[in-house]
Amino acid sequence: MTATEDVPTTTVRGACPHDCPDTCAMLVTVAGGRAIEVRGDPDHPVTRGGLCVKVNNYVDKVYGADRLLHPLRRTGPKGSGRFERISWDDALDEITARFRAAAAEHGPEAIMPVSYLGTEGVLNGLNVGDPFFNRLGATISERTYCDSGACTAYTMTIGATAGVDPESLVHSRYIIVWACNMTSTNLHLWPFVAEAQRRGAKVVVIDPVRHRTAKLADWHLPIRPGSDGALALAMMHVIITEGLTDEAYVRDHTVGFPELAERVRRYTPEWASGETGIAAEDIRTLAREYATTRPAMIRIGVAVERHAGGGQAVRSIACLPALVGAWRHVGGGLLQLPLWAFPVNWGALMHPELATPGTRVVNQFLLGRALTGELGLDPPITALMVYNSNPMVVCPEQAKVAAGLSREDLFTVVSDHVLTDTARYADIVLPATTQLEQLDIMFSWGHFYVTLNTPAIAPLGEAVPNTELFRRLAARMGFDEPCFTRTDEEMVAEAFDWTAPAMAGITVDSLRRTGWARLNLPSADEYAPHAEGGFPTPSGRTEFRSSLAAEAGNFVVPLFRQGSNEYQPGGAVDPLPHYVPPRETADSGYRLNLISPKSHAFLNSSAGDQAHQKRVQGEAAVSIHPLDAEERGIPDGGYVRVFNDRGSFVVLARVTDDVAPGVVVCPVGAWPKNTKDGATVNAVTPFVFADLGNAPTFSDTRVEVAPV
Repeated sequence: MTATEDVPTTTVRGACPHDCPDTCAMLVTVAGGRAIEVRGDPDHPVTRGGLCVKVNNYVDKVYGADRLLHPLRRTGPKGSGRFERISWDDALDEITARFRAAAAEHGPEAIMPVSYLGTEGVLNGLNVGDPFFNRLGATISERTYCDSGACTAYTMTIGATAGVDPESLVHSRYIIVWACNMTSTNLHLWPFVAEAQRRGAKVVVIDPVRHRTAKLADWHLPIRPGSDGALALAMMHVIITEGLTDEAYVRDHTVGFPELAERVRRYTPEWASGETGIAAEDIRTLAREYATTRPAMIRIGVAVERHAGGGQAVRSIACLPALVGAWRHVGGGLLQLPLWAFPVNWGALMHPELATPGTRVVNQFLLGRALTGELGLDPPITALMVYNSNPMVVCPEQAKVAAGLSREDLFTVVSDHVLTDTARYADIVLPATTQLEQLDIMFSWGHFYVTLNTPAIAPLGEAVPNTELFRRLAARMGFDEPCFTRTDEEMVAEAFDWTAPAMAGITVDSLRRTGWARLNLPSADEYAPHAEGGFPTPSGRTEFRSSLAAEAGNFVVPLFRQGSNEYQPGGAVDPLPHYVPPRETADSGYRLNLISPKSHAFLNSSAGDQAHQKRVQGEAAVSIHPLDAEERGIPDGGYVRVFNDRGSFVVLARVTDDVAPGVVVCPVGAWPKNTKDGATVNAVTPFVFADLGNAPTFSDTRVEVAPV
């Protein structure tokens, strides 16, 4: 449908629902009750009128022919995708009866939720189901897919601080983009980097792949996967031994420098060269340029945590800005997650007080093992509810996830927009609204703007927001706590601490008028939050020697675990940064190091089944260096089998020197049902955790590749 003079249009302010850092402000054009276009808000200082390929045709998703609009009950074998339409009453009756039966037979821990950030909003996103499952007494689901290890390391070192204002990067003169393909995964930050580059900044990309962003940089350092910590430690070695530290800043605003200096003595550039594949002299040049150029800025991506030593790598990187006094300057320091600046009312979202003390915790990376009995859970998982996630695509050990979902004694509920690979195994499928059909409010992983998403159209069919889904389930289960009867408007009012200084001048009413607002922080031209220290750590300083590591050990940041509003202490951790090498090596018999970065056109599994995005992304493929391809007889464009002891998948081969010898790259996000053999890259990735925060080790994967 297109707008005509006979059909007046209105514009509704919204927000991109995805959890990429950009959280774009959207303008939705509506005619006759139907959305006809989405576009970026040109007045938003970060969105600047543009949307990325993942959502610029979002209307096609809303009105897609495969959109789920009614509850369904399975009629064929699990995985067959055969369902019949049923009423909401029938669906709710069956769900609550099966949940009650599971709890009566085995105890409520036999029920497990699986969710993540298929939608990012405060209302409908990460924590929307936590109160319900906490009250139910279900197994607590730990969700540490992205940034849990980095957040743990970051808070251990500099605290839960927002760090650099992304807009202030225009003032940077030395920018290190570390493990982040920004132009594909953080697109709206790139204009600030490009502006700095035009003003004379040097942009350095550290990544195993010469990707889109690396090709725009002034210097690309191709690093071996899993060796980022070695590079950061060697940089500190050079900075300290050559007297390039900011002595006053180190004295006044850090703790543990003598111990750090002693620790990094052994981490020479020559040693690091052997680990990273980067020449020792290049490591020295990088360290010297970083230490002597002002302002100097580091942007770290999610990928830096995704190997055995990912946490310690972030610990080491987070020490660098204080060591050279980069925090003194606007545009200097470290950018991880600006979300720390938002006074989100996590307690009101999660209601951890409803959880039963001592309830067991199962990490979603272990889902395949949990469902197949390999964890020896007592009681076993006999009921599963999946929302905001597609574990058949995003979980490791894909074959075990499929085997577990195939169990006839497992009752599975899936709420989604379309029939995903996971939903094909469900007993009950529920229709969820898209962002254009629901009220929500957004913080951001990538900037300092809060955004209100106003519904642009009425829900299609019988689709409901996640908030309404859990209201209905709670009512059927007889839960009468006030949190289960809150309206969406009441939830918006509870989403933030509106009295916090950062929210000064921002109200729900003002957001209804403007759509978005910058947090009450200094402007990007003035924002240097730690010029005089003031880090939110126990000491108030950057902690080279971390007191949290020494006292609490490893822990999971509350954001990533439902039923918790506190850090969860774990095992003891060396309080000083150190190097943890990759767990998987060529000694395993598999000589190629596989990494599975984010796709350009998909966001994890989101958009992975949309026609336009599939055309842009192309058929699933693995990139391999010409030398490795020649050795294995692999032609460019031929099909290959990628395999290890955990599984295998078949994809196209792209022979390219954009990857280093010994490294192969297959982006995540393709759906199994669209592949040659019903498997994707997570068929071969490991389930084991990294060193901190129960982070994944997707990049710590050894494989072999052979022609099909």
